[in-house]
Amino acid sequence: MSTPTFDQLLEAGCHFGHLKRKWNPAMAPYIFMERNGIHIIDLYKTAAKLDEAAAALKQIAKSGKKVLFVATKKQAKDVTAEKAKSVGMPYVIERWPGGMLTNFPTIRKAVKKMAAIDKMKADGTFDTLSKREKLQVQRQRDKLEKTLGSIADLNRLPSALFVVDVLKEHIAVAEANRLGIPVFAMVDTNSDPSDIDFVIPANDDASKSIELILDTVCAAMAEGLEERKVEKIDTKEADAEGAAPRRERRRAVRRNDTEAPAAEAAEEAPAAEAAAE
Repeated sequence: MSTPTFDQLLEAGCHFGHLKRKWNPAMAPYIFMERNGIHIIDLYKTAAKLDEAAAALKQIAKSGKKVLFVATKKQAKDVTAEKAKSVGMPYVIERWPGGMLTNFPTIRKAVKKMAAIDKMKADGTFDTLSKREKLQVQRQRDKLEKTLGSIADLNRLPSALFVVDVLKEHIAVAEANRLGIPVFAMVDTNSDPSDIDFVIPANDDASKSIELILDTVCAAMAEGLEERKVEKIDTKEADAEGAAPRRERRRAVRRNDTEAPAAEAAEEAPAAEAAAE
């Protein structure tokens, strides 16, 4: 797992904050200086915090848990979807469905509705509908796909949230906080980092900055998933190796069980003959 260098962060524009008048004083520990009325983020702190967040996300992925990526702003949508897909994680890039975490069972019902429509298409029920009904059902399916298609495989609440722009995604952050779900986030100088468990101070408006941060955390998660795969294989092999001696022991016990009565019978035969004489 490699953290981007200072130069890479600089080149991606991760250091550009917002105008001084728009700043949130809670971000003061992460601000290096002010230049031409714009705050400059301390990239050494960005690198350290990014390393810390990547290590934690790697462990979550390694344990087989899900991280939900949230980024509905235009410049973050496509890259977030691409990176989340690359590690098999759910994501939200359209409008955040209110109550998605706090009212998760209702969201799951909507996802099941989508699956039910797919089943109708597969078993031919869809073809028996009238033209108007088909159109209505298809529209409903398309609407559900747009908002919930990317979380169709999320069967339970995620173990963590990764957010790009906590100010824009404040509802998602509030829901996660309410449920005690840890939040990882890119936090710019105009945002409040106090509700974020893993703060990555960085420019959350530039697509290059967003891509570099997501690249790093997703690469760490990919490593975690690979380690999980290797450990599973090792466990299976160890179980297979341990199973052979166990099988041998069982066979030996069975042999002893069948040989013992035969030996006893052989011993008893001469005694029986002698008694008969």
